[in-house]
Amino acid sequence: MKIFLAQQNYHIGNFESNTQKIICAIEEAKKQGGDIILFSELSICGYAPKDFLEFDDFINKCYKAIDDIKQHADTIGVLVGAPDRNPIKEGKDLFNAAYFLCNKEIKAIAHKTCLPNYDVFDEYRYFEPAYEWNVIEFKGKKLAVTICEDIWNLGDNPMYRVCPMDELMKQKPDVMLNLSASPFDYTHDEDRKATIKANVTKYKIPLFYCNAVGSQTEVVFDGGSLVFDKDANLCGRLPSFESSLQSFILNDDGSIEDPVIEYASKISDAELNPAGLTENLSIELVYNALVMGIKDYFGKMGFTKAILGSSGGIDSAVTLVLACEALGNENVRAILMPSEYSTGHSVSDAEQLSKNLQNPYGIIPIKNIYGGFLQELNPVFKDLPFSIAEENIQSRTRGNLLMAIANKFGYILLNTSNKSELATGYGTLYGDMAGGIGVLGDCYKLQVYALAKYINHNKEIIPNNIITKAPSAELRPGQKDSDSLPDYSILDKILYQYIERRQGPNEIKAQGFDAALVDRV
Repeated sequence: MKIFLAQQNYHIGNFESNTQKIICAIEEAKKQGGDIILFSELSICGYAPKDFLEFDDFINKCYKAIDDIKQHADTIGVLVGAPDRNPIKEGKDLFNAAYFLCNKEIKAIAHKTCLPNYDVFDEYRYFEPAYEWNVIEFKGKKLAVTICEDIWNLGDNPMYRVCPMDELMKQKPDVMLNLSASPFDYTHDEDRKATIKANVTKYKIPLFYCNAVGSQTEVVFDGGSLVFDKDANLCGRLPSFESSLQSFILNDDGSIEDPVIEYASKISDAELNPAGLTENLSIELVYNALVMGIKDYFGKMGFTKAILGSSGGIDSAVTLVLACEALGNENVRAILMPSEYSTGHSVSDAEQLSKNLQNPYGIIPIKNIYGGFLQELNPVFKDLPFSIAEENIQSRTRGNLLMAIANKFGYILLNTSNKSELATGYGTLYGDMAGGIGVLGDCYKLQVYALAKYINHNKEIIPNNIITKAPSAELRPGQKDSDSLPDYSILDKILYQYIERRQGPNEIKAQGFDAALVDRV
């Protein structure tokens, strides 16, 4: 049996585009003699549609798209994801479903059982869990069709009462087919492989796993679809952060005929691992995720040009490189806005970066505007000493200038704040925290440095001085981030334990961190 995985980038609610992509993949698979083609979770409407699911016209368009697609499911079996209305009054109005189409008909519908309600997921808000589990018989094979989270419960997950594969195994299926929308994070790839392999090890039948690819605002799907044979050997992996269509031959004995298709990371330098935040961090994957996140945000929203404040610091430098990679250097405008507290090398470093990237840039000094604010505020401020108020006026002045240019010329402002700053509140509301999308908002400061090293791994794009100098907001004489924050090499480790691993203060102190510092953080 020739099985295709169609790893595609969908646009939520763009039924015309999504349907056309699906039909094109079906036609190509038919040309190549495919028996089955497998798409990802909620591929018809895009994942996650959220409150769009509460609109009847949205669901009607899903059904209309399935009607259009099934006309192409004549000589091939097609598995696509879409909502399905629940005819039972009690419970939620919809199921998260996989539709099996063949002979131009809907031959079967499988409903998702395990509905996640954690992290970015909110599925139990909209969907009813499956009531029944049935294999789908097709061309002499029994297909066990599951959806994403269904294979993350091997019978030992206390979040769920039912293990759908345990139910399906009672009917002796020949193969597992999973439609997924599993988001990217920098440790999830290995977790995903381990979970899929655990399913094959337990049930001893092959598994074809089709994951979504593409960014939906703040959620990034990395693709990396997988195929395992009955002996839990990895037989194929589709590329990360790319749309792809690949076929595999499933033999009657549960083996996979085609050789391994592996798209490995090019960079695995331990030096790029930021202070041991994660053991298996691939900074190349993080880089690719951020580039795709920018590209899809702009493309799916209909934007083409970006602007950002270029300070000569590491955060704006990395953001500028990422944006130029995603949008084209000619479409990213950098504005340098030095104040009387800016160092000369900050301006020259920022200029050199834009020269290296060949992106348009301009310089707008803020000294006069800042002085005008202080003059007007003098009757109120009187002789009170310089404080955070004066610092933030500078940052908000820059935010105002950037937004004015963005509005005048149709740019989208990129926010350059990193996760360490956001977690500790080290930023200025309506100033450096302004922007349409926070490009580095889920990267700790040390990961930003790792990204800079990765960007420069072949040649110096980011001037070395930007990477090596002490980070500073430059809002007062001689200011450094370390005046207000613990050293990032310590701060990031504490934040990582607290935010990512959900460790409380006592648990973090037990790891050897200074107790007073943990309490402060």
